[in-house]
Amino acid sequence: MYSNLSNFSEDINTSFIVIFSVISFFLIAITATIILFLFKYRQKKNPEPTQIEGSVLLEIIWTIIPLGLVIGMFYYGWMAWIPMLSDAPKDAIEVKTTARMWSWLFEYENGKKTDTLYLPEGKPVELQMTSPDVLHSLYIPAYRIKRDIVPGRVTNIWFEPRKTGEYDLFCAEYCGLQHSYMITEVKVLTQEEFDKWYIDTTAVTKAAATPGAEGLQILRMNGCIACHSLDGSKLVGPSYKGIWGHEAEVETKGQKRTILVDEAYVINSIYNPDEDIVVGFSKGLMRSYKGELTDEDIEKIIAYLKTLSDKHEEESNE
Repeated sequence: MYSNLSNFSEDINTSFIVIFSVISFFLIAITATIILFLFKYRQKKNPEPTQIEGSVLLEIIWTIIPLGLVIGMFYYGWMAWIPMLSDAPKDAIEVKTTARMWSWLFEYENGKKTDTLYLPEGKPVELQMTSPDVLHSLYIPAYRIKRDIVPGRVTNIWFEPRKTGEYDLFCAEYCGLQHSYMITEVKVLTQEEFDKWYIDTTAVTKAAATPGAEGLQILRMNGCIACHSLDGSKLVGPSYKGIWGHEAEVETKGQKRTILVDEAYVINSIYNPDEDIVVGFSKGLMRSYKGELTDEDIEKIIAYLKTLSDKHEEESNE
């Protein structure tokens, strides 16, 4: 099913089959030998213990054969892995990939950003991956590729998708409480469909015309909804639903106080997340987005938060 979805699939599959076959053979052979010896040398048949003399030839055989097999398995694994470390073709599409707790952000050469990886069929792509927080690992099972993303470094990986379709992409390195939420898709399109998507501005225009839609998109792309629900349920942080315009009990420098959730509070929570901690939640789980979110981004986020609050509806009716 996944034999030829990327340029690396076949080599990885061959390596896996070789290694799995060797492991399976010895698992069955050793298990069968153990069972045989249990019956053949059981105490009823051999009431008196006997001394078995060693065999130099046997020692040499079971040292050389396993060594050769291990070297052979290493060779297949190495030859499948080395091409992944080579430089990407010059015509490869470059996509800046940001992995953060707990979401993915892909930025294309024309500045377009999305939380889903869109690619053209038959075209090499190079992912330039970074992380602003902890260690992550990009894994696309269908393409047989996985690469760690280390904070403070740029990690590259390239591949060529060879068939249209949708394939899972997720983080394969435990990165915190909502690690399992860090999943998205690779959507492989025909070149014509990709070109149309790449230059399409309809979605942006439509989002701008919908109240709060741009703010929701910013929250999604920055992984905010992995920690803050939109329906009132409790996650790592307080829910966005109904929070705007209401009072919240927070802890500031060890002192509890009541504060109004307004523009100033939202801005301070984004830039200084550990300053006012809502009672019932822990500090140190959210990093500052200072330098990443602009004033315009925050205005759009606030516009979206207002759409989730009954206070905003009251103000609109007035």
